[in-house]
Amino acid sequence: MAGDIPRAQPPPARGRHPHLLLWRWRRNPLRRRTDVLQAWIGLGLVLAVLAAAPAAMFSAGDAAYHHYRDTAERQARTRDHVPAVLVHDAPRHPEPGSDEAKKTRYPVEVRFTDADGDVRTGKTDVEPGLPADSTVLVWADEQGAITEPPLTTDQIRSRTMGWAILAFLAVALAGAAAYGIAGLVLQRRNLAGWDAAWSRTAPRWSRYP
Repeated sequence: MAGDIPRAQPPPARGRHPHLLLWRWRRNPLRRRTDVLQAWIGLGLVLAVLAAAPAAMFSAGDAAYHHYRDTAERQARTRDHVPAVLVHDAPRHPEPGSDEAKKTRYPVEVRFTDADGDVRTGKTDVEPGLPADSTVLVWADEQGAITEPPLTTDQIRSRTMGWAILAFLAVALAGAAAYGIAGLVLQRRNLAGWDAAWSRTAPRWSRYP
């Protein structure tokens, strides 16, 4: 019918007009100088992050690689792979033969002889159900304490990548923080300008004839 009220239409979905994201670059009567300044600051920070992030990733990754490579070499020189004997039986897994049992390890006290010929004891993770006097291999450091094996190539690579990614994120977060701080400063400037303009305009609005 001609007199029917048309049905309400849903509001336009956000994100359908990409040009709205660049409104600070478009000429319009409501655009302020601070808007243009903020746009240039944002562009400058984006370019700075794009230039600094790869350099930071390379520097951090290179430094981390050399550090962990030297650490692995030092560990290989100062750690020995020695046989150790279980002092008592290892606990049995509730489900012997299961996939979980194959992956489970229990800490058990062992006895071994270090590089100086001294008999020492310590704890290491072993397979479930190993009987006492079973022999396993452990890594021992210069002090005769059971320790982790030297870093592997995969561990060095993963840690190096981790530091490189952290460096990239640090640069990106620094750029975002700088843009946020600049936005707050410009916003305060806008509010101060608004207050000043209103203080000049308000008396004319409040006059009575």
